[in-house]
Amino acid sequence: MAAASLSRFAKGKDLSVTLIESPDINTVGVGEATIPNFVDFNRNLGIADADLIKATQATFKLGIEFEDWYKKGSRFFHPFAAYGAPLENIEFHQYINKLKAQGVAPEIEDYCFACLLAKKGAFAQPNGQSNNSATHYSYAYHMDAVLYAQFLTQFCKEKGVKHILATVSKVTLNVESGMIESLKLSDGQTINGDLFIDCSGFKGILIEGAMGIGLEADDHWLPCDSAVAVQTELQGQPTPYTRAIAKEAGWQWCIPLQHRMGNGYIYSSKFMSDAQAEESLLNSVKGRTITQVKHFKFPKGRRKVIWHKNCFALGLAAGFLEPLESLGISLIQTALAKLLTFFPDKSFNQADIDEVNRLHNSELDRIIDFLLVHYKLTQRDDTAFWRYCQQMPIPESLAHKLAVYKSQGHVVQYADESFQQASWLAMFFGFNLQPERFDARIKSLDNRLIEKNLAQLNDQLQSAVSQCLSHQAFIDKHCKAVSDV
Repeated sequence: MAAASLSRFAKGKDLSVTLIESPDINTVGVGEATIPNFVDFNRNLGIADADLIKATQATFKLGIEFEDWYKKGSRFFHPFAAYGAPLENIEFHQYINKLKAQGVAPEIEDYCFACLLAKKGAFAQPNGQSNNSATHYSYAYHMDAVLYAQFLTQFCKEKGVKHILATVSKVTLNVESGMIESLKLSDGQTINGDLFIDCSGFKGILIEGAMGIGLEADDHWLPCDSAVAVQTELQGQPTPYTRAIAKEAGWQWCIPLQHRMGNGYIYSSKFMSDAQAEESLLNSVKGRTITQVKHFKFPKGRRKVIWHKNCFALGLAAGFLEPLESLGISLIQTALAKLLTFFPDKSFNQADIDEVNRLHNSELDRIIDFLLVHYKLTQRDDTAFWRYCQQMPIPESLAHKLAVYKSQGHVVQYADESFQQASWLAMFFGFNLQPERFDARIKSLDNRLIEKNLAQLNDQLQSAVSQCLSHQAFIDKHCKAVSDV
């Protein structure tokens, strides 16, 4: 992703890009779900949607279905879309809150096109020309991350990127400045450069190994620190969404591709052993396993800075947050966007570097708030893990956001939020967080008028959904992969 972005950025500039890829170190190859900005990322590179989908065995993702999080047996959907449309310039969800407070119980998901598509197992590409805001929605992909890397490698070569298959064996720093001067490779080559991007994973060969920038712990906030993953044969038709299923000591993901299913269990080692997690995962997956089980231990948190002198850390080299809400690839993308926005000259202005690091840390702080909501609002008390989640401390920023919503149903939005109002509403409604009051501006509005508008909107959305192909039929018609992998 870095080489592809830089190759596009370098067009017309006196700038060359070299991609060094180790043939001896496997990629993690687990993260396969994305969020909508990933679609934009590839389009901005000039990659056609259908070409990418076919090459990576991808399916479509309208959002995430959460099962057993609020209580056992519960479910709710987090869509890449808004709910309804404002009425009388007042946010749509306030009308739902008013009806609920008065004993009427409409489901907010009934007024979201993406939610209704997901329930039907259908998919359609959004109509960008439509003036109806209620049918506006975004989508992302489930894709094979290894195939995506291979696809981008070929893309980079065609854009003039020099591709070297070798392992970095030595990093040479300038004695005076402390900047990276060159890399010695396992094949004997020495690579000189001005800017070095560390994509070496958890090891952080450049940012930590050579430059000594360690990690800053975030593990006191997020409860899970381990994962076990396995791939299985696909059973039935793929869903147009990710499933996230709350388990005894964490949660399980189910990510359908055209050719297989990705499965994993994210858990807390304080409440479950590795062996127990593996047994729980294997007992719950459907279909024959087609890979060996992989175990992962998460690093302690984020890199203290992702940009130091002439080294920029990306992906796992920059740190790690658990993959709830599919943020791994998105964080690569947003970090690249910051780098390109503040792209350096050879002086490497420290003010620019400081601003990128500030923005990155602010982004992570807001993401941690959103991830914590999934745990903090649970009503589950059937295991020690979920009882801990109810009692665990949370940042002041999240406590304030929850308090404001509990008061009158208003959603606080800070700067650098990765998740906008609709995402927070999905959590608040999914976990049945009912405000004490609703927006006072709609007190006098007749409930019958509200209910009439809601019924008309739902009828309109249901009619639109009924005309859409099933997810599998859409893939078969427009973007079915040529062959299985």
